[in-house]
Amino acid sequence: MSVAIHASSISLEARAVREVASSKAVGPSTAHEVGGAERFHDALSSLGRAIDSGEAMVRRALTPSAGSLGAADLIALQAGIYRYSEAIDLAAKLVDRAGAAIRITLQAGGQ
Repeated sequence: MSVAIHASSISLEARAVREVASSKAVGPSTAHEVGGAERFHDALSSLGRAIDSGEAMVRRALTPSAGSLGAADLIALQAGIYRYSEAIDLAAKLVDRAGAAIRITLQAGGQ
């Protein structure tokens, strides 16, 4: 999945940030930036796992054996699909804001 690919590239970037930080004298602002990268990586990884879990749940719901679900199972499925849609919505917002930040950065650098 593309989120897993992005999460692994973020992991490589976070590792590079840690290596650069460890090769210099780490001041308070540098330590904070490294911690922020790790927290972002953890949040993005968690979001990727939530999306993968939601996709697996939808696949299971589409199998022929899912036709015998009881009322409680269907309510649990509804709640799971709601969480899945919220994770997809959050991922879309992150991509939109990252794209906007890149556009602003490129416009500011070109002047």
